[in-house]
Amino acid sequence: MPSLAEVMIANAETGRPFSMLQVSRFSPEEFRTAIQALMAEDRDALAYALGDAGLALFPDSEDILAVTSLLAVMREDWPQAVDLLQQLMEMQGESATVFTHSMLIRSLRCNLDLADALTAAGYALTLFPNHPELLKEYDALAGAMGLGAVQR
Repeated sequence: MPSLAEVMIANAETGRPFSMLQVSRFSPEEFRTAIQALMAEDRDALAYALGDAGLALFPDSEDILAVTSLLAVMREDWPQAVDLLQQLMEMQGESATVFTHSMLIRSLRCNLDLADALTAAGYALTLFPNHPELLKEYDALAGAMGLGAVQR
């Protein structure tokens, strides 16, 4: 059976659109893997289309939320990145990684939600105290909001 990435590439090369029925037989993990493969081959448009299909088919999948949030960051679609990352963090709870927290903070900042970004950075620091990237983000946000130097 061909991989999902192979199906997407074959359809693109023949000019046929993919159908949801055609891709619905694949798992969320196969979607994530296919999206990564397509991005590695600089087939961004196919990866974005597959991400949209994955969200439609598996809106509550951690794999799909993780990969599509990264796609949204790459597209600089900050409102979507914030929405997807918040869903992912809600799903993961306290097991969310530093990377996920950092991506949410950065997406909030880029979306000009500075107060929310500062709150997210403060929360992340309660889970990962003294993490250098989180400290840097928090201090930069506090400075941007005119809060001055933060005492730790």
